[in-house]
Amino acid sequence: MPEAFLVEVWGEPAGYLEPEGDAFRFHALARPFFTLDGAQFAKPGHARLAAARLRPVAAVVLPVH
Repeated sequence: MPEAFLVEVWGEPAGYLEPEGDAFRFHALARPFFTLDGAQFAKPGHARLAAARLRPVAAVVLPVH
């Protein structure tokens, strides 16, 4: 049986992928990734990109001089 592997977004676990035929099934572990739960992706990178779109990078605050 093929092994599942973790999908992380910005260092946080988003879910895991299980191989399913020629694709990968996403299983969410936390918010806001539950909207992708059960989705099927052709490549693992596609799942990570979809998850990353749900969790934008934290805004960077620059010092004012």
